[in-house]
This record gives sequence, C-alpha cells and structure tokens, in this order.
Amino acid sequence: MCVCVGGGVEEPSGTLVASKTSSAITTEMASQSQGIQQLLQAEKRAAEKVADARKRKARRLKQAKEEAQMEVEQYRREREQEFQSKQQAAMGSQGNLSAEVEQATRRQVQGMQSSQQRNQERVLAQLLGMVCDVRPQVHPNYRIAV
Repeated sequence: MCVCVGGGVEEPSGTLVASKTSSAITTEMASQSQGIQQLLQAEKRAAEKVADARKRKARRLKQAKEEAQMEVEQYRREREQEFQSKQQAAMGSQGNLSAEVEQATRRQVQGMQSSQQRNQERVLAQLLGMVCDVRPQVHPNYRIAV
C-alpha cells in the first residue's frame, strides 16, 4: 500500500518516491483534453446528424404534400373533364332540340307568309265587299210599337 505524503508517495518499504512530474501531469491533462475534444466533436457530429435527419424529414414532408396536392389537382381535373363531357352531352341534345324547334318555327313562319301572300287579294276583296255593299233591312227582333 502506498501512502501519499506531501509531494511524494511513500512505498510500503518506507522509501519516498517522487510523485508524477509536471510533464506527466501535462500529458495526462492533454490526453484528458483530447478526450474532451473528441467527446465534443462526437457530440457535434451527432447534432449535425440529427439536424440532417430533421432536414430530410422536412423535405420528405414537403415532397409528400406537393405530391398529394398534384394528385388532388389531377383528380379535380379528371372530375371537371367528366362533368364537362356529361354537361356537353346533355346540352348537346338540348342544343339539337333548340335548333330543331328554331327550324320548325322558321318553316311555320314561312308557311304563314306564303299563305298570306296567296290569300291577301281574296281577303281584301271580301272585306271591301262587306264594308261597301250594305243592304239596309230591319232586324228581325225589332218590334214596331202600336
């Protein structure tokens, strides 16, 4: 067993051995300092890895959001296109109906105009005859008072 006395160490035999020299202490402190530096560097690398992992996670989240947004937009465009095609089909049939009604109306108007052209002279003659050809007579319900 060694007993420390003052600046030295006493051996069991009773002899005093000088303690570690200042260079040994400096070397030991330097190695401890290197160990601390290594720990600090390891901690720094770990912090960088954690920061990189967080950045990668943030990028993945952003990319996932963008992909989801693109998927939503594509779905919306498909639905809009489907709606437009159905609306076009429905309106197309109505458009055909309105065109057919328009055409039928034009034919009827043309028929009426041609009928008016053909019968105009006869109708005018008939009207003038009724207005100008007056035959005065007593109405059958008229009673002469006695």
